[in-house]
Amino acid sequence: MRVHFDLDTRATPAQVLDALTAVGDRRLEIWSRTLDPAKYEVREAGEGWAVLREGSAGVRLWVLLRYEWPTPDRVTWTLLDSDHCDRGSGEVRITARDDGGSHVDVVFHHSGGRGLRGRAVLLLQRLLGPVAFPRTWRAALDRAAA
Repeated sequence: MRVHFDLDTRATPAQVLDALTAVGDRRLEIWSRTLDPAKYEVREAGEGWAVLREGSAGVRLWVLLRYEWPTPDRVTWTLLDSDHCDRGSGEVRITARDDGGSHVDVVFHHSGGRGLRGRAVLLLQRLLGPVAFPRTWRAALDRAAA
């Protein structure tokens, strides 16, 4: 299952990178409307990478992701474990806009839905993600820019 979306934000490329790579309490602040503190855990972190357990508020789902940011305009992740799918990866590309903000392009792939629940989650992500994800991401990134 592939999901692609893009968005424009007031956040500068540096602010977008900071928001996507923040670890610890700062990540909980930036993504407070979508990230459930009860599911959030920093497993490991180093220069240019982090392994985080995350889940959204209001749903009983979690993922364990390894994030990497090899360049200032790119963040990637690899799914290490999940309660609803077997495989996954994603990439964010950040481009500066002339007005000082950023264009953010996101693609992720998740597959191997575990049981009926997992397949339903992946289907919902594919159908609703391109509409819902840009709204929530833009809101978080615009708050990070304020």
